[in-house]
Formats: sequence, C-alpha cells, structure tokens
Amino acid sequence: MSGTAAGPAERVADGRRPRPKLRPERLRELSLLAVIGVSVLVFSQLVDNYLSGSFFNRVTTSMAITAVLAAAQTIVILTRNIDLSVGSIVGVTAYVTGEYLAAHQTTAPVLAVGLAMLMGCVLGLLNGTLVAYGRVPSIIVTLGTLAIYRTWLIDHANSRTITADSLPQWLVEFPQRTVVSLGGLDIRLVLTVAVVVIVALQLALGRLRWGRWVYAVGSNPDAARQEGLPTERITLGAFAMCGALSGLAGFMFLSRFGTITVAAGQGLELASVAAAVVGGVSILGGSGTLIGALLGALLIDLLELSLVRVPEISVFWRDAVLGALILLAIAGDVAIGKRLRRFWTSPARHSTKPPEREATTDA
Repeated sequence: MSGTAAGPAERVADGRRPRPKLRPERLRELSLLAVIGVSVLVFSQLVDNYLSGSFFNRVTTSMAITAVLAAAQTIVILTRNIDLSVGSIVGVTAYVTGEYLAAHQTTAPVLAVGLAMLMGCVLGLLNGTLVAYGRVPSIIVTLGTLAIYRTWLIDHANSRTITADSLPQWLVEFPQRTVVSLGGLDIRLVLTVAVVVIVALQLALGRLRWGRWVYAVGSNPDAARQEGLPTERITLGAFAMCGALSGLAGFMFLSRFGTITVAAGQGLELASVAAAVVGGVSILGGSGTLIGALLGALLIDLLELSLVRVPEISVFWRDAVLGALILLAIAGDVAIGKRLRRFWTSPARHSTKPPEREATTDA
C-alpha cells in the first residue's frame, strides 16, 4: 500500500486520529445560519405577512451597506486593531460625493465610486499612520478621528442638505437595479456588489501572502516582527483598505437614501463591529473570516428590521439588542471558540496512544 494515501484505519493505527473536517470557523458560520433560520421562523409567527418578497428585498438592500462595512472592520480587527471612525467616513464620503455629483451630473458611475473610495482611503491612511507609526492605540486614534471627521463635515456642510432631486438619475435608480428576480424576490445590484467584494477579499486573505501576513500580525505582532514581516506597513494597509471600503459604503449609502445630512452614517461603527464579532471574528485579532462577517451583517439587519415590525417592542431596544449580540458573541468566543480552536490545532488531542506507551516505544 506504499505510495497510496493513508486511509482512516491506517491513520488510527498510526496513533493519529484524522482532524475534524469542519474547522471552528465553519462551525461558527453554520451555527450563525441556524440562528438566522430560527429568527426568521420566530418573527414569521409574530408578524403578519413577514415572509414576503418586499421584506426580503428591504433586508438584503440594507445589509449590503452593513456587510461592506463589516468587511472593512474585519480586516482591521484581524490585525488586532479596531476602527471606530467608519461611520464618520461613510458620512463624509456620502456627502462630498453627493455634492460633487449634484454639481457634475454627467460624471461616470465608475468615477463617482472611485472618488468615494479614494476619499475613504485617504482618511483611513491618516488613521493607519497614527496607529502603525505613531504607536497610538487604534481605539484612541479612531475615537478621535470619529469626532474630527464628523466635525469637519458639519462645518463644511453649513446646514446644507444633499437632496435626491439634485442627484443624477442613474444614482437614484441604482438601489432598485435588479440582477435576478425569482418571483417577488429580487437580487439587487447593490447586494451583488457587496457579495463580490467580500468573496474577493476572502479569497485574497486565504490565498495571497498578504492575507497570511494579516493573520500573522494579528495572532502575534511581536513574533511577526521578529520573523521580518513589515508589521507597520501591513497595519497601515489594513486601515487604508478599511477606509476605501468605508468610502464604497458611503457611495452605497448615498444611492440608497438620496437625501444626505451631516448625521449620515452615525451609529454604523457599532453595527460594523457587531457584525464582525457576531460573525466569529475574534476581537483579539488573528482569527475570523469575511464570510462570517457577511452572515453577521445579515443577522443584525434582519433583527433590526424585524424588531421594528413587532409593535410590542420599542425601536429603542434595537441598540440594546446589538449590544447584547456583541456581548454574547465575545463571551461565546472566549468560552467556546478558543477551546474549539485549541482542540482542532493540537496534535496531542488527536492521538489515540497514551503518552506513557509512546515513551516506552521510543525507549
């Protein structure tokens, strides 16, 4: 049998049990899918006409923005940092892009998207420079820039509002554009863009050297530095990418709502963090997937929009639900996730031979 792959019986005879096929991250994503399914069943019993095409379209359109922001937040969290300024970046990019398009109606869509992402990238670079090279904790830096970016927007807007009737028609129609229709269910273009971005980034994290470096820096920054990895440059790049994706989310926010005030994007930083950690991204860095963040965004928007339709529950409880989800996700990651990952990665736990017997054999 030499030269052939070892079968299960051979692996057991060798003293090693094959590792579980499902990694802890996949188990987390499957459990999240189960929670989403249970939530749909519960709300369908509480709300009349809950399982309708219009509600599906509303949830998926809303989650597209949250999902892009969750992906942006995930890349930063993987490097053991956090970006609390993403909501303000969304507000700034949405307002300035809307202002530009109102004055230049013939601007090409690609150019408008590029403008929003470029602005977001510049703001993210400022965050990343202070964190990576200034050695200032990311929570302090981004808490400060959250206020600075918002204050600049308030001063720049000077009480002016961007209205939908001043924007190009293609932008106003963008959220309603459909790629595929199945009965009353529409797969909107905005959702397709979000899914394509997340899948592409997930492949980059899993297949490219850059992705391995991001996980390595988040897992153990000191060890990554000793191995010669450019930790500062990786951290700076993560914040720049987070800013660019926040700019894309700002463009999507502008197209969805049309009317943009200085309050645009407020609170989205909480939703992005919640979606990431609920999706299984470790707040301690180095662990998590963008697919999990996508599912986390779906669960959060589903709960937010569903709770509004239950008259017995005040809308003010939505933030409380988000806070509870964050606490449950972090507690679950600490109590269960670490044990699952330790079990999966420890070869000794897969050995069927007692340690004493192995020592006797070696002697």
